[in-house]
Amino acid sequence: MDKDAVPVRGRVTISEVAKAAGVSKATVSRYMGEDRQLLAEATAQRIEAVVERLGYRPNRMASALKRGRTGLIGMLLADIRNPYSVAVMHAVETACRQHGYSLVVCNTDCDDAQERSQLQALQAYNVDGLIVNTLGHRAGELASLVRDLPMVLVDRQLAGLPVDLVGLDNSDAVEQALDHLEHNGYRDILAVTEPLDGTSSRQERVDAFQASIARRRGLRGQVLEVGPGLTEQLGAFIAGAGHGPQALFSCNGVATLELVRVLHARGEPLFQDLGLLALDDLDWYPLVGNGISALAQPTGRIGAAAFQCLLERLQGSPLPARRLDLRAQLIARGSTRSQH
Repeated sequence: MDKDAVPVRGRVTISEVAKAAGVSKATVSRYMGEDRQLLAEATAQRIEAVVERLGYRPNRMASALKRGRTGLIGMLLADIRNPYSVAVMHAVETACRQHGYSLVVCNTDCDDAQERSQLQALQAYNVDGLIVNTLGHRAGELASLVRDLPMVLVDRQLAGLPVDLVGLDNSDAVEQALDHLEHNGYRDILAVTEPLDGTSSRQERVDAFQASIARRRGLRGQVLEVGPGLTEQLGAFIAGAGHGPQALFSCNGVATLELVRVLHARGEPLFQDLGLLALDDLDWYPLVGNGISALAQPTGRIGAAAFQCLLERLQGSPLPARRLDLRAQLIARGSTRSQH
């Protein structure tokens, strides 16, 4: 063995501290906990010296489990790469920290098997509660967890799951979008969404779009899902001009990025003859053309409200399950210039 190598040893235990200090384990526990002031000053100083010398670090998880709480909040994300998910997660983590909790985050990568696996992992961490951005396909598994853990859903709901839901007011966001486009003279609107795939928020936006178009005389609307045929289908829409000035309404940031890629590949002059309004406001929107108009989701407030709902449940709130729909903010840029 290298003569300069530091010998590796296991974690110092509370029994070793108690033996070295000449006190009981209960006395060391009292010193490490909230009852330190009950100990004689000489005893406390002796334990402190031993703790410092041995490098003892208490097992906070074990202590928390004895109290029945770990101080951990679990968060399950459908896609951690999505800027929306990152922004909401940051707001949840900030709220956790402000209230003395730590956040454990798991990502399903939009995979049902991963969602099941990550939910089991969060259970194994003995989290006190869950904030879930679900894929929306496994109500049964989440329903079984609700019996044991307080839970709040973010953005996506599951029918029959009696828990709080915090997200965007999708109907209002679509109304704001169509009001803005109609006011600026657009008459032929193509809504572009990620595949619906049972995702409640995507379906709500499409349903709201179709219902609002049906109420607006003089407007024509179509819906297109992002997929392999996007380039050809978008080309067909542009070629079908004749109903009036055309605009695209992208239903989230992923759809917006795909649309901009296709428009760039086609060599379309951005936003001269074709408007674009996006739901979600991302950092790169002001950098494209004269800027992409957007409906900004209040991600900070969504994350904070989700944690507050969970905190109330942890504190025993008996209120029926609630749905909190927060309003988007319209940010007009050059991509929806007036067509009058």
